[in-house]
Amino acid sequence: MATTSDDDRRLRDLTRLRRVRDRIDREYAEPLDVASLARGAHMSAGHLSREFRRVYGESPYSYLMTRRIERAMTLLRRGDLSVTDVCFAVGCSSLGTFSTRFTELVGMPPSEYRVHHADATVGIPACLAKQVTRPIRNREAPAGR
Repeated sequence: MATTSDDDRRLRDLTRLRRVRDRIDREYAEPLDVASLARGAHMSAGHLSREFRRVYGESPYSYLMTRRIERAMTLLRRGDLSVTDVCFAVGCSSLGTFSTRFTELVGMPPSEYRVHHADATVGIPACLAKQVTRPIRNREAPAGR
């Protein structure tokens, strides 16, 4: 049975993890790494990574990359930026890493997505478009998507 102090510690950790997740959501385009996120949450990097994965089902880095890919999908559908411009606009510093992660989550390279999904959200309210176009998390995109 957990003691009150254990419960208090868990609640504090959950609050810190939520703040880390919120920071990633807000600052996804900024240079973020686990060490700086952990410092901001007053946790060790290892503890943050373990607890974030336990609570949210993925590592802080994976969550960050998913946020970046979601934003990239929106920018690519707009069609006015190149893939390279989108890569840097969402905070990625390597076009190769961006393209690889995009392909893993979406099921096609960003250049192909840009061509084939420009009108994917036409006529769909923005609140629903986000759900329809959300990349797959915690697993690769199914073949043929």
